[in-house]
Amino acid sequence: MRFHGAVIRDRAATFAVVIVKPHTLRSTHEATRAQLAFAPAFRGMPVVLVAQDPTGAPSFHGRRDLVAFMSEVNLDAVKWREYRLG
Repeated sequence: MRFHGAVIRDRAATFAVVIVKPHTLRSTHEATRAQLAFAPAFRGMPVVLVAQDPTGAPSFHGRRDLVAFMSEVNLDAVKWREYRLG
């Protein structure tokens, strides 16, 4: 499986952000399953999921403090890269 993500290093935490399709975030169960699926690529880092609606507005799922941090980040400034799992 290939996916796009980034590792974010902040003073308070180092964590991963993974781009997912919007339907993944519609269900807490599906979002949590996705976090668990991506976790092996980031070796113990917390994983935040991000999806954008048709207008480009982002939605997040993850730890509250990390979601709050990411809601202030310009996603165009994030250094996204392609990862592989499996």
